[in-house]
Amino acid sequence: MVRTTAFSARGGPASGGQVAYMYYLYILKSLTKPWHYIGITENTDKRLSQHNSGETKSTKAYRPLKIVYTEAFDDKISARKREIFFKEEL
Repeated sequence: MVRTTAFSARGGPASGGQVAYMYYLYILKSLTKPWHYIGITENTDKRLSQHNSGETKSTKAYRPLKIVYTEAFDDKISARKREIFFKEEL
């Protein structure tokens, strides 16, 4: 199950209005091994494809992968801060 939540730069839920670019924190889970990967991207579909095609060295040995969690942010800095938070917690 994929859970998506949008957050503003201040960390609270984003409110109204469209954002030109969104950044996504995502967590991948290996379908063959007990392993996960945390990253950020502007396009989760494209990034998952890159991971599963072997273009990403750090995930190549753990394919196939699926996205199990995402969060949307309106700026890259907020997404990166959340990525660091998750990496420290997991």
